[in-house]
Parts: sequence; C-alpha cells; structure tokens
Amino acid sequence: MAMVCLTDFEEYAKEHLSKSTWDYYAAGADECCTRDDNILAYKRIRLRPRILRDVSMSDTRTTVQGTEISFPVGIAPTAFHCLAWHEGEVATARATEALNTCYITSTYSTCSVEEIVAAAPNGYRWFQLYVYRDRKLSEQIVHRVETLGYKALVLTVDVPYTGKRRNDIRNQFKLPPHLKVKNFEALFQETEGPEEYGIPADSLDPSISWKDVYWLQSISRLPIIIKGILTKEDAELAVEHGVQGIIVSNHGGRQLDGGPASIDALSEIVDTVQGRIEVYLDGGIRTGSDVLKSLALGAKCVFIGRPVVWGLAHKGEEGVREVLQILNDEFRLSMALSGCRNVAEINRNLIQFSKL
Repeated sequence: MAMVCLTDFEEYAKEHLSKSTWDYYAAGADECCTRDDNILAYKRIRLRPRILRDVSMSDTRTTVQGTEISFPVGIAPTAFHCLAWHEGEVATARATEALNTCYITSTYSTCSVEEIVAAAPNGYRWFQLYVYRDRKLSEQIVHRVETLGYKALVLTVDVPYTGKRRNDIRNQFKLPPHLKVKNFEALFQETEGPEEYGIPADSLDPSISWKDVYWLQSISRLPIIIKGILTKEDAELAVEHGVQGIIVSNHGGRQLDGGPASIDALSEIVDTVQGRIEVYLDGGIRTGSDVLKSLALGAKCVFIGRPVVWGLAHKGEEGVREVLQILNDEFRLSMALSGCRNVAEINRNLIQFSKL
C-alpha cells in the first residue's frame, strides 16, 4: 500500500509493533487529554490564504542556530528506536542526514552517540540531556557529544519526575534484555533495585533548577536550548539565563496532563521572547499545514517525535525518509496555496484568530 500521509504510517505501526511497544510510544500521561489536544489544537486554527502571488518557485530552506536546513522540520528526541526497527537510531540518523535537517538525539537511545555519528558523519545533530542526581554522568555525556561534533545541548526541563503513563504501568513496560540505554552502558552501578525506562529508578534529579543552566554553561561551550517551556514567565527566565533557544513542548503529553497544547502555548512565548532567541516547537505535528501554522505563529522550526518511530516501524531508514519527505512536500504545497514563496513570507497574517 502506498503511504500517502503520516496517519498511514501510524496505522501500519499500530498493526505491526507489539502491544507493549505500541503502548509505550503512544502513551500520554493520565487521561491523555494533553496528548490528544496537541493534535486537535491544530484543527482549530484556520489559515487566511493570499492568492495571485506567483508561487511558481518556492524555497523551504531555513536556518536553526545559524545552520541551514532544507526545511523547518527536525527530529525530536524520542527514546528506544531499536524497539521499532533493528538498526534504531542509526537508521534515523542516516535518514535525517539524507534530508539535510536537524536530529536531536535522545539520551535514552538504544545506539550510542558514537555509533550515530559513525553512521551519519555529515549529519547536523543536537543532543538531548537530562540532569541526573549524579552530575558526573551528565557531565561525561556532555563532554562526549561535544567532542563528537554535536552542535547544541537540548536540556529537557519538564521531568523532575516521570509522568504517570497508565498503559506502561499495566504492561510493566521494560526494555527487552537485548536492548540497553547505550549511552550509559556500564556507567550506572549494577543495581538490583527497581528500573525505570532502562536505568535505575530515581536517577533523575528532582532538585533541578535554573542554577543548573549556569552549571551546564560552565562545563560546555555548546549552545543550550531549553525543552519543555509552556509559559511566558519561564520563557523570560530562559532569556535572562542566557540560553540560545526554547522548544515549546509538553513532552508529547507524557508528563503533566491538563497543560496546554504546544501550539496554544506558542504565541505568548514568541511575544515575550521578541526575537532575542529562537523559539521552536514539538507536539502534534502531523501535516505540512501544521508546520505552516506553527511558523506563522512564530516558531523557527518544529520537531516531530512519534511519526519518526512509525516511519522506522514501516521500513527503517527508508520509512523515516518517507515521513520527512511527505511533510516537506505537504509543507511546500501548503505554503504555495497560502501565497508564500519562502519561509520569510510566512507570518501571523496567515492565521485567522476565530472567536472561540
């Protein structure tokens, strides 16, 4: 069957992955209201297309942190790609390199950062980071990725504790014995205690605070991008603490249930930041017009999570390439049908603010 849109990949993955793997990727926190609203929120936004604008030529290129990418869609950090396809993150890295966009590698990868770089040596990559109770663990991985040529650190700030994902609890989700959180192999002391998502439970540090941003700046020269901001107050604090970017994100609805959809939080953050740093977004992107709406509301680039895993489940590297290509084609078409020839022409005038 021809894969025409991202939903086709979702249906394929649901059919072909094991129940516990599907449930792990699909999971939202609690009642999944925020997870579902990430998608529904885009459907509430209407576009105001301009016509007769000569869209015979179009250009989807943009830049993130000064580096040109082919279109404003990157790969968000998602864990455990080897659950979906045997090559895992190595396949994801090759696909992203082929389409010349940005891949944010997850701390919770089932391939090591070294394996990922070896597979796609010319890829443009950022590294997603958690702060652990044992700061040395975080420090070691920062130095590894800096040496390997990763171009930014993406600090995830919305997980002082893991959200309650009901199906993972019901399924007693665990990584199969042949898979490991490769970046930490042999780094965690062997423990007989409880495990959470492949590492010892209680490894994440709930005392994480803005002080840790300064700590990270003291150990690395890489740009720091904060992932998980949903309010103008925290956006202002991020700018004041000298970070280089924000990813507006609710962790795919996997952390706090009842928070805003990412796209609904975007405007107030963009208005607060006022161009001082770049603002990105993840959560709920399923079509090219979702990408267009995000850029019109001020995002510099968006990142996709679950659709990458669906692409992997379908056909590994080729599947991820197809997912990215479909989004690229749909975005180009939505741009043209809205009267935009390049990303610089996309602005808030494209959005109809309907009375709710």
